[in-house]
Amino acid sequence: MDTQQSPQANYYPRFVSAITRNTLALILAGGRGTRLKHLTDWRAKPAVPFGGKFRIIDFALSNCVNSGVRRIGVVTQYKAQSLIRHIQRGWSFLDGRFKEFVELLPAQQRTEETWYQGTADAVFQNLDILRSHNSDYVLILGGDHIYKMDYGRLLAEHVEKRADLTVACVEIPVSEASAFGVMAVDDNWRVTAFTEKPEHPPSIPGQPDLALVSMGIYVFNAKFLYEQLILDHDLEYSSHDFGKDLIPSLIKNANVYAHRFQNSCVNMASGTPYWRDVGTVDAYWEANIDLTTITPDLNLYDEDWPIWTHQEQLPPAKSVFDDDDRRGQALDSMVSGGCIISGATVRRSLLFSNVQVRSFGTIEDSVILPNVDIGRHAYLKRVIIEKSCIIPEGLRVGFDREEDQKRFYVTENGVTLITPEMLGQRIHQIR
Repeated sequence: MDTQQSPQANYYPRFVSAITRNTLALILAGGRGTRLKHLTDWRAKPAVPFGGKFRIIDFALSNCVNSGVRRIGVVTQYKAQSLIRHIQRGWSFLDGRFKEFVELLPAQQRTEETWYQGTADAVFQNLDILRSHNSDYVLILGGDHIYKMDYGRLLAEHVEKRADLTVACVEIPVSEASAFGVMAVDDNWRVTAFTEKPEHPPSIPGQPDLALVSMGIYVFNAKFLYEQLILDHDLEYSSHDFGKDLIPSLIKNANVYAHRFQNSCVNMASGTPYWRDVGTVDAYWEANIDLTTITPDLNLYDEDWPIWTHQEQLPPAKSVFDDDDRRGQALDSMVSGGCIISGATVRRSLLFSNVQVRSFGTIEDSVILPNVDIGRHAYLKRVIIEKSCIIPEGLRVGFDREEDQKRFYVTENGVTLITPEMLGQRIHQIR
């Protein structure tokens, strides 16, 4: 097994090998993401912008490419146009001459007249395509989490243990585990039980305060996967979901092992693996705002494990005016290309591409998505502004919850989400 070395002392070596080259990755990117409210009205959750210039799916895709897994299928279904356009523009650099690709697999009723009925069914309906790639291993991923992981290490452990299935798991306190699918394991990390949202979660052997939670990342031996998908498809009572049906049915009769995420996480912060489900508006706001801190938990500046994306050709960010009453400045913030801060103050905020903040305004603790124009004298605090909003002059949001709730969506933690439709602006025109 060959590794790629770096002159940096803290570099995490990649496990690129014949195993990774003989692996096909499938990213399940068809989810609705309803808990993100209006952010997924016109796009699937994996297509939601994140981190100033990325989309959520870029993290799973980048992990694949950086790990040496360069045969990738993206399974789409719900409101996929934005996601499809992003992948076509930003992920066409892989070379088909070397059997590298990112292939879109939309719901197309290949096997019968139904759309994808569950995560396992989404894979089953593409079995003919999977077989044609003749892979030894299939890596099943979700497209809606933020993390950096070397799949090569996961695959190497899977092969070393001669597993039929390996489930990647993250360790969380037992007190918080009831909201997740929890794995019970023996001393060799072989899975002995899997329970969705158990009232009394089992702990890790020797670590009574921690539980193992499934990350929705699975490695299967390819032939074994195909056999199990067919068996699951033929069961009338199955909901055809990996977590609810297929995996629990395999534990007694197959070699199923758990993989500790900390063994393959890249750029751990203070020894703690970074994995975020940004599935709610509050979680999405928090994960983005964390990137503006001095040392965020997620490292986006690592040249050895970059996050790839569609890179627009934009001019540099710019701030103008330096008068006492009108000073363009960004403090403890991330500002992307094409932005102009014109005589306004931006604090602890994240500005995506092509945002214009006009004079005499203040933006604090906010996430501003691309192509937003913020008018003069606007005062915005703890807001998320959807793409292409035009914020009217003098708008104040984040200071009077009752007033904000009359026009916008306000979360339990007081984060206000603003969309063009809430402002009476028509971006998506049907009639």
